[in-house]
Order: sequence, then structure tokens, then C-alpha cells
Amino acid sequence: MLERNFVKTIENSLKDNWEQPCFSDFEADPHSYRDIAESMLIFHEVFRKCGIKKGDKLAVCGKNSVNWVKCYLATVTYGAVIVPILPDFHGDDITNIINHSESKIFFADEAIWKKLNVKDLPALEVGGNLDDFHVFMTKGSINDGVIAEARGVITERYKDGLKKEDVIFDEIPNGELAGILYTSGTTGFSKGVMLSHNSLMANVDYAQKSIPVKAKDTIVNFLPLAHCFGAAFDFLFPFATGCHITFLPRLTPQLILKAMDDIKPRLILSVPLLIEKIYFKQLKPILSKGYAQIPGIKQLLEKIIAGKLNKTFGGNFISIVIGAAAFNPEVEAFLTKIKFRFTVGYGMTECGPLISYMPWNVYKSGSAGKLIFHLEAKLDNPDPETGQGELCVKGENVMLGYYKNDEATKETIDAEGWLHTGDMVTLDEDQVVTIKGRCKNMLLGSGGQNIYPEEIEARLNNHDIVSDALVIDRDGKVTAILYPDPDFAKAANLTADGIKEEIEKAVRAVDRELPLYSKIINFEIREEEFEKTPTSKIKRFLYK
Repeated sequence: MLERNFVKTIENSLKDNWEQPCFSDFEADPHSYRDIAESMLIFHEVFRKCGIKKGDKLAVCGKNSVNWVKCYLATVTYGAVIVPILPDFHGDDITNIINHSESKIFFADEAIWKKLNVKDLPALEVGGNLDDFHVFMTKGSINDGVIAEARGVITERYKDGLKKEDVIFDEIPNGELAGILYTSGTTGFSKGVMLSHNSLMANVDYAQKSIPVKAKDTIVNFLPLAHCFGAAFDFLFPFATGCHITFLPRLTPQLILKAMDDIKPRLILSVPLLIEKIYFKQLKPILSKGYAQIPGIKQLLEKIIAGKLNKTFGGNFISIVIGAAAFNPEVEAFLTKIKFRFTVGYGMTECGPLISYMPWNVYKSGSAGKLIFHLEAKLDNPDPETGQGELCVKGENVMLGYYKNDEATKETIDAEGWLHTGDMVTLDEDQVVTIKGRCKNMLLGSGGQNIYPEEIEARLNNHDIVSDALVIDRDGKVTAILYPDPDFAKAANLTADGIKEEIEKAVRAVDRELPLYSKIINFEIREEEFEKTPTSKIKRFLYK
């Protein structure tokens, strides 16, 4: 258990950065750390009036916003348990999560409330609108006046105005449950990952000691806050450091790039999809031109592209940290070649999330970074020839288990406390992790050889005609399911037959690069996009 207390870390940041800008909704006035402290104290009074006790569950669901993080911070510093829900979830899934977690209060955007039927939420006591905090539903005497009453209590208590020394939260032990995160995952029904205060503290502590962000630095948040990658490194870490964090209301490329230009963030977190789209849609067509292959011109072009990419992301960033899904090797190789400031991290919700990371200037290409110092690792059943085995970790940021699911917990954390990640990796002498694929996704060749679908998919995705690829075992045969790129097909005036012909060319080109045992036997063409998780991973279980 870490000595450094998570709630006290929040308290200290509020005090240390009292008058500095803390949170902003994009193109709106900032809230100072003092403003956020006052809001948290008001929420604590609201919780008391609602009869909320330490350990009770409070759920929040909606777009990234200042109001969202107010709910989060107020909940964990009160000693209650936050249940963040991804707004992309279907209404039935949201209902199931609220009920399964036994949440007593639920804050959500109005659009989310429209997905739900209050009659299906028997344990819920109070529902609040995340847009303006009015009480949307109640089963007791609580009404819209509760916020005003709570504000009145705080005003009366601190008649001369709230001062930093007035902010003193109960010291919640790090071993206590802080949040339950229901991952959409890629294996079917969501499980509630129980993260302790210690897990959150370990992630924040590692980031502060490894990433040179400082107080007053600017951050743009566009990853979903209900996903632990965005929560830990776009919110909790920079908040604990004293940064000014701006939340984007919607995720369009135009808005993201405008925010980068306006705010010039110091650190950027991204899923691979955003970077890959820029490369395949904007950069690769230029690099494929005949003149781009001429020595001298090629180097000049790469230098110009590096400068433009740097400017695209505001020009002020330490690095772009890419995570939450596999990164396309072709894109990674190009960015490495032009010395673009990026790195690739690796983690999972069950570790809240970080497992490995390296700063961009020492990042080992093709890897997922170096094991973080709050964890130890081993490989389960490594292959003596390839050195590949399932990565197992234990340490400060490993989850407490799955909520109300002992069976799933025992399947993931063994009797010795090792969390089995389900990822096949190699681990070198410097503890650098290189991911080969998911154990559950791994296919077996006819001679018992291991086939990693992700490696084949990455090659297929390098072809212009392919928007997304999924490789599965169908009746003992390696089968590729492909969704054609509609923009490419339209620009090339391709008919259905033309699309099929281009897809087949791509498949056969990839086949020539593969060993015999992993060649693609069949392929299928989809007319609709794959259904994906919020971090842009295809939900594999739907297509097997």
C-alpha cells in the first residue's frame, strides 16, 4: 500500500493551486481550483442531505465536462464510490449497470435520461441532470432546492469566504474502494472492475514522476472520462499536478484540431485511430507520389510533414501518448523515422490502467513501453523458442476484483495474487513489453502454430481499400472480414465488383507476406462498419 494518500493528494492540489485555472469547458470561462473546492464541499452537503454514506455508489454518465469531474471528485473525497458509465452504452446497458452497482444517485445528461425508464431503476433514490444539476427524479423528499440549501450551508459556514485552509477532507484509506468501472470490453458481458484509491494513486504517482508536466500547463481532454485511460491521464494526473484542463463537448476532427491550435496542450493522449486516420487519409497519398521517392525530395518532404504534424497538434506538446488499442506498425515506423514526439503505452482497466510506458525520446519502437515501477511482472508458460507468454502482473495498481463476481475474479487473479492480463507478450531484460496479441484471440494453425490475428489485421489495414479488418477462425480456416473504405471506393469510382477485386488484391498481397500456416483462406466483405468499443477496438465477440 502506498504511503501517499489519494484523497489528501486531491486536497493538496486544491490548496497549492488555489487561484489558478483548473477546469474549462471548451470556449467557456475557467473554474479555478478554489471554485472546484467550493463545489465539492457543496456536493458533500448534498450527499449528506440525501442520506449517502461512505461506501455508497454514485453513478455518472454524460459527455466530458466540468460538471462531470465535479461529480467524480466530490464522490471519491466524500468516501463514496464513483461508477462512471460510458455515454455510448445502450439504455439497457446503463440500466443494468446502475442496478448491478446498486447506485443510489445518478447524474446524467438529459440525452441519457431519455434512454432510460425510471421504473426500471428500483434502487435509485435520486437522479440529477448533469447539464444543470436539477433533480430529475426522486423517491424521497429531495428536490431541486437541495443544491441551494447545500450552498447556503457552505456560505453560512464560511462567512468570510472559503479559504484554502478550510478545505480538509476525511483521510480515506488507500485500500478503500474508489470506483467501479464497467468496461465494454471485447469478450461479451461487462464486468465491474473495482479500483481502490491505491490504484488511482499509483497511476497518478507514476505519471507525476515520469512525465514532465507541471502546474499551469494546459491539457485538452477528448478521451472519454468514463474510460480509465482518459480519467487517469487527462484528468486525475494533471489535476493533481495543478494543470488547466479543457474538456471538449464532442469529438469531431475539426473541433479537436481547433482546440489544439487554441490551447496548445503540453501533453496529448490519443487512441491510435486518430493518428492512423491522419496518416492514411492525408500523409500516405502524398508519400506515395512518384516524385516523393526521389532522394533529397523524400527527405525534404518528410521534414515538411514533421513540421506540419507538430503544428497540427499545437506545437507545444512534450509528446503524444498513444494507448488503449494496437498501433499500426506502418504508421509507427513512419513517425519514428521523422522523429515525431510520440510514445506508446499499455494498460488495462484492471490496472487503472497503466502497465507499461516509456518517454518518447527513449521509446523502443514496436514495444508497449517499460513496466512501470509500481508493478512486477512474469510470463506464464513462455514458449522456449519465441519467448512469448501471457503477461502476469502484481502490484499497487491492480484491481480489488470484479464487483459481485468472485468467479471472474478468480479466473483473472490467481491464488498468488498475479493478474493474468490475457495478452501474449515478450519481456526483455530491461522489462520492456512487446505485445504479440490477445490469448483469447490467438488462433492455432493446422500444425499447432500460434497465429496472432492482430498482426494480419495490421497488414490488411495498410491497404487503401480496407477501412477495418477482423481475422477469425471460421470452421478451422483463417478468415478475414473486411469493411471497405467508402471514401477510397468513391474516389476510385469502384462498383461492388470493383471493391471486391481491390479487396482480393489486398488479401493476396498480405498473404505473400505471411508464413504458410497463417495464410488467409477465406475473406468476407461487410457493408456496414464494425461495432466498436469507446476506444475504437472491434467487439470481436460479436463476429465469431
